[in-house]
Amino acid sequence: MIRIDRVATRTGDDGTTSLGDGSRTSKDGLRIEALGAVDEANAEVGVLRTLLHADDSVSAFLGRIQNGLFDIGGDLCLPGEAGDRFRIDGRLLASLDDAVAEMSANQPPLDSFVLPGGSAGAAQAHVVRTVVRRAERRVVALAAAEPVNPFVLRTLNRLSDYAFVLSRHLNDDGRSDVLWTRASS
Repeated sequence: MIRIDRVATRTGDDGTTSLGDGSRTSKDGLRIEALGAVDEANAEVGVLRTLLHADDSVSAFLGRIQNGLFDIGGDLCLPGEAGDRFRIDGRLLASLDDAVAEMSANQPPLDSFVLPGGSAGAAQAHVVRTVVRRAERRVVALAAAEPVNPFVLRTLNRLSDYAFVLSRHLNDDGRSDVLWTRASS
């Protein structure tokens, strides 16, 4: 188990931080950028959960996603690639695929782009989508330099798809979506 006795350790005052293996690295390094972006995504999912308190099934799944994002952080905090210690595997990915398919089946096809908006929950789901995409870009940059669990990228990619489909679900399965029109129109 994890035990945190002190939050303010002052060891990061020099611009470095500890990784899961105890090594120190710069706070602006690729690995820390990826970890930070995943942490931001987790926080945004938490905001979405607070907006959806009445929808227990979606909120419960978002809780599973939050735990999965924490597991992704656990994978990213350790340099190198050691398959026996990976925390994230194909299970969350498969659940995201299933959820996307289930929600999409109730939504009409799109003939326009969708703008963030409609309900507060849908707008926040779009924020989740964009922050997850940023996390994905940071992990791609890290993976170009060092080995990364391949399920991390696949899960982040699918999570952004899920957030988009969820936004439509929260807008009455797309019937209340805010559709894009040319600004010059």
